[in-house]
Amino acid sequence: MKARVHVTLKPGVLDPQGEAVRHALGSLGFDGVGEVRIGKVIEVELDGADAGSAETRVREMCEKLLANTVIENYAVEIS
Repeated sequence: MKARVHVTLKPGVLDPQGEAVRHALGSLGFDGVGEVRIGKVIEVELDGADAGSAETRVREMCEKLLANTVIENYAVEIS
């Protein structure tokens, strides 16, 4: 089973990397680009778990390591 975790900064948290990308896009001639936010995707392979217990395990991983829940949100997809 595979889990995909999408980690993004919470609204209101400054994103200097996103701002640098927004500025670079403008420099390359891409006008009209508003705010850019940078996140990450983490894929985890899980051995023989049903979807419910897999999601529970991955959420626990997020709370303990994969996401900084003070400044980041996360969403879990199980496939």
